Amino acid sequence: MRILVTGGAGFIGANLCRTLTTRPEVESITVLDDLSTGDLANLADVGVDVVTGSILDRELLAELTAGVTHVIHLAARPSVPRSLIDPIASHAANATGTLHVLEACRGTKPHVILASSSSVYGNCQEPYKHEDLPTRPLSPYGVSKLATETYALAYAESFGLPVLPFRFFNVYGPMQAADHAYAAVIPAFVSAALHGRPVPIYGDGNQARDFTYVGSVVSVLAEAAVRRVTSGKPVNLAFGTRVSLLHLKDTLETVLDRPIETNFLPPRAGDIRESQASSRLLLELFPGVRPVPLDEGLRLTVAWLEKAMKTNLQNGSGPGEGA
Repeated sequence: MRILVTGGAGFIGANLCRTLTTRPEVESITVLDDLSTGDLANLADVGVDVVTGSILDRELLAELTAGVTHVIHLAARPSVPRSLIDPIASHAANATGTLHVLEACRGTKPHVILASSSSVYGNCQEPYKHEDLPTRPLSPYGVSKLATETYALAYAESFGLPVLPFRFFNVYGPMQAADHAYAAVIPAFVSAALHGRPVPIYGDGNQARDFTYVGSVVSVLAEAAVRRVTSGKPVNLAFGTRVSLLHLKDTLETVLDRPIETNFLPPRAGDIRESQASSRLLLELFPGVRPVPLDEGLRLTVAWLEKAMKTNLQNGSGPGEGA
């Protein structure tokens, strides 16, 4: 297996590369990343070839996909709030960028795994978001991710490209950026708590998420690549957990063994009230997969961020921006 990972210097990509290097089936790993949100430090001491460049560079994509057997496409412009500020940039990176990746793969037909998002469901009132529900994204980010998965399935039908689109649900864990305006919920909570600041909650805190530890995600991605799993529909990559932000804060208090203050802020445009996956299709395709429990995932995340903070303090720098 010769694998190209787009966005491989980012949060999920770097965790994935570490997992792939442990698989004996993998001969080589090439990372393509423009480092707009990724960080080369995330790949320190990882045996991969790194190419700094953009998925919008069609000539570069054609060169990199020519000799690979698998493409795992994670490169994206993340964040709902960021997409509200600049919808065109989100579309260019997520929709147009994905189209360029698929077009580069059209001739040689490597196995293509892609990252979509639970944002495609919008505020659907079904308690469990299953893959047959209609999609109605509430943000430009959600629309761009719907385009990502739809293009992939269209290329499978039109050109016989073997694809597997995953819908990620609130992935968290080590190497996720914490201290910037678009930080995801868990790194923002953990960083605030470790710095002695109140955790920020937008809204009343009863909104719920299906938090998924990054180790669980990348183990599925690696297994999907090794077995060349394909699907004629997107697959939720989450395990059906429902965790309110208030419960998340309580769990983090237990992990840290101390109380945490809360800063309630106005709700944000584009935020979804409930996001909980149906994992039926995922477990059909990957029957042996088991999620890392929230408290364990939080402990691993806290340990990583504490170590990163200590290193950055010694080096006189701020936390990394791996995405």
